Amino acid sequence: MSNQNTVGSPPAKDEPGAPGQSATAPSRPNRSALTLTVIVTCYLMVAIDSTIVNIALPSIQKALGFSPVGLSWVINAYLLAFGGLLLLGGRMGDMFGRRRVLVVGTVIFTVSSLLGGIADTPWLLVTARALQGVGAAMAAPGTLALIAGNFEEGAPRNRALSIYSATAATGTSLGLILGGILTSLASWRWIQFVNVPIGLAVAVLAPMCIRETPAHSGRFDFAGTVSGTAGVTALVYGLIRVPSEGWGNGVSLACFAAAVVLLVSFLPAERRAAQPIVPLQLFSERTRTAAYTSMLMFTATILSLFYFLSQFIQDVLEFSPIQAGLAFLPMTLGMFVVARAVPRMLPRHGAKRFMVVGALLMTVTAIWLSTISVSDSYLTGVLGPMLLFGIGAGCCLMPTNVTVLSGVPQQLAGAASGVLQTMMQLGGALGLAILVTVYGTSADDAARHAGTGADAVHKVVTEGVRSAFTGSIVFVGCALAVALLVIRVPEPPAEA
Repeated sequence: MSNQNTVGSPPAKDEPGAPGQSATAPSRPNRSALTLTVIVTCYLMVAIDSTIVNIALPSIQKALGFSPVGLSWVINAYLLAFGGLLLLGGRMGDMFGRRRVLVVGTVIFTVSSLLGGIADTPWLLVTARALQGVGAAMAAPGTLALIAGNFEEGAPRNRALSIYSATAATGTSLGLILGGILTSLASWRWIQFVNVPIGLAVAVLAPMCIRETPAHSGRFDFAGTVSGTAGVTALVYGLIRVPSEGWGNGVSLACFAAAVVLLVSFLPAERRAAQPIVPLQLFSERTRTAAYTSMLMFTATILSLFYFLSQFIQDVLEFSPIQAGLAFLPMTLGMFVVARAVPRMLPRHGAKRFMVVGALLMTVTAIWLSTISVSDSYLTGVLGPMLLFGIGAGCCLMPTNVTVLSGVPQQLAGAASGVLQTMMQLGGALGLAILVTVYGTSADDAARHAGTGADAVHKVVTEGVRSAFTGSIVFVGCALAVALLVIRVPEPPAEA
């Protein structure tokens, strides 16, 4: 039987990623479960924090006196630091040791969470959120790369990746659920305090149970670091300004222009560098490049769905924060169950088939949600698409991670993971920037004919949400096209 559990060729025996060498030997059975638990917990903490504040924003605004524009920076400060520094964080792990960088990042994240929990002014909370983003950018790339370094390629790594991918897929929706529960039953401050014991446990246990990867010392890629980090930061900042300021805003346009100049200069800098922050050889393999593109489109769709469904559930269905959080539970469970089942079927069917099926289900979901109406209830208009979307996301995310890591030498695994997670952050920012604009245009048009009162508000929000979901069909449709037309199925080995 041909082994199609990964796309690409396994590492050669003399590569750093080959089984049997100390740098990448698989975890011993009696410690592999703890190793995976610590790695996954670290990433879950980071993923949850990207959405856990969403439902708590009204409470935060009331408690600290944020202006409407300033309130958006509770989210944006985290996303800007996280998205802008991911490439640097991934390469730091390759150069200085991924476990070491993960632990340092986790400590920064934990301390800044404590600072955010005790914040009594808007500027202090925004500063804490930015520092959380810095810590997350250091910790997150190492999680995926450490799985590659601690679990042998094939069935052991696929099992670990299935749990990791299920966690990554459900982390953002778990953030909404947890944020609603903590805000309703305790205080918005607990969405920050909850990270402290978890982060301390990860920082203490990681050196005990995670095998360190070897550091690859060498000349630091200063030109690439500056141009790449500044370029991505400018792009993310421009995108997160668009929903509130519009595409024609002077600052946003200046950011986009700076991003183009910096990222264009980034390419020759990487070609010249002895140890580039983003080794361009990662993009020399067609299927890996296609997987990066698919992840960009997947996350543009996923985060937009969370954002606009949250609006519909709270503003039209009038769910409380805790009800709104729990409304996402069926989708979260669907993602987790499917993502855990996929590895058992991956060797027989291959990554491409699951990526196609997942993208197809997500496309159907987007089309379904584009018909949502003000008369729909949770059961008739939301639950079905949520379940279908959860199954689709569970199908495609783990095979995409496998495809990106397949055949990557261990000394480049941190950079490969950093690029993947940068694509995820850019996808989310790009999707929201475009679809919030679509939402705003449609909602403004509807408001001119809706009249006044609660029913009018429901109609305006529903019209905007429906248009945004129509726009999301383009993103997930592109992911489906890439999976169908660009991803290659590996050739079966020749018979002896």
